[in-house]
Amino acid sequence: MLRISTAVTLMTLLTSPVWAHHAPDHQGSTHEHAESAPSAIDLFKTPPAAEHDHEHMDHAGMDTSAHAGHDMGAATGALGSYPMTREASGTAWQPDAAAHGGVHVMTGDWMLMGHATLNGVYDWQEGPRGDEKAFVSGMFMGMARRDFAASALQFRAMVSPDPLMGKRGLPLLLGSGETADGRTPLVDRQHPHDLFMELSGSYSARLSETQSVFVYAGLPGEPAFGPPAFMHRQSISDSPETPISHHWLDSTHITFGVVTAGYVHGAWKVEASRFHGREPDESRFDIETGPLDSTAVRVSWNPTPRWSLQASWADVTSPEQLEPADDQTKWSISAIYTQPIASGGWWSTTVAWGRRSGDHQWLDAFIAESALNLKEVWTVFARAERTETNELLTSAGGHHGPVFTVSKGSLGVIRDFPLSTNTKVGVGALYAFNFLPQALKPSYGSNPSGAMVFVRFKVG
Repeated sequence: MLRISTAVTLMTLLTSPVWAHHAPDHQGSTHEHAESAPSAIDLFKTPPAAEHDHEHMDHAGMDTSAHAGHDMGAATGALGSYPMTREASGTAWQPDAAAHGGVHVMTGDWMLMGHATLNGVYDWQEGPRGDEKAFVSGMFMGMARRDFAASALQFRAMVSPDPLMGKRGLPLLLGSGETADGRTPLVDRQHPHDLFMELSGSYSARLSETQSVFVYAGLPGEPAFGPPAFMHRQSISDSPETPISHHWLDSTHITFGVVTAGYVHGAWKVEASRFHGREPDESRFDIETGPLDSTAVRVSWNPTPRWSLQASWADVTSPEQLEPADDQTKWSISAIYTQPIASGGWWSTTVAWGRRSGDHQWLDAFIAESALNLKEVWTVFARAERTETNELLTSAGGHHGPVFTVSKGSLGVIRDFPLSTNTKVGVGALYAFNFLPQALKPSYGSNPSGAMVFVRFKVG
């Protein structure tokens, strides 16, 4: 497939030092900072030293020269005339001031981008319902984009090593979700992601300087619901820990069958999706198919370069394999704030609320997460969340039991060490605190803790 081969080609290029890694265009910062920051077009121009190197190198027919038209297209988003840094997972938005990772090259009329993150993690969860496990997680992402006079075509591929951790997934106290083995509910664990996290394409047409329409399709892809998926949110992407609110806010980020149509008008975006509601099954290496039986609608607004807001609704048909007769209605509201730091680094924060139906009642989840990056070396991150869940104590013969309100907080840090222009390795750790009602303490052993230590390899 073109999309997969594009991703493989990109990964062979990523560690080459001749490809420039581009910092984000932090629009909306102070006047003095804005004057010294590169423009969006400058981000994708080849540095003078690299231009000199390219004159003496033959890249097997690859044209890496910087054409003005390509630069202009690359500096804007694939779905509209806004900064490229606004785009996150699926068709979700983040602040324009967000850091934009990845390695970009031009080959003919196509712009290619590659990015990779691999985490080697040791996970320890305390108490009688805890466990410990060493595993590898992460993602490899490739993108190919071509701009025309008044439109843009883009393909994305993203794969994950998560299936290698096995069908039991990873230990995560208070976590729950779809089954990982096809037989038993997943409680106090997090399922592995599928090998194919995204295979998607989009096409957008500009109606004016500020307006555009687009269509996005994926198998798998991400429908128009919730904030960007947790591993793509700058406020917590450095943490290898899955939020326990995942199935309220962004569990649809891997959906095997989705078509989204949307309209962009400056700082606003309105979009609607039809998608296959069933969550991925226990076969994590395949591509599944099914009817587009579910609907999602999202409104997004970026009032300033540092803010991104969204509200969304979804009607999901038969999401759970073990409870096929149960449909779900979901709501989500979120706000993301990202602030570049003049001395180097950034600060990003997300707050979100999610609601889903379950057994004829509404269950809410709240999350607040924040990360502070200092000079691209140290990153400190934290998350606090609270959920109402009926999946921790299962009823006889069923998945759902009584509703409990539980909370979790985690604090972590990672220190990065650059290996080359585009690659770095980091060493990090986090500690998690779980807070339980009295009725759950006999099962969990008071308020158990958890911890992770990890080594991260990152390209882009």
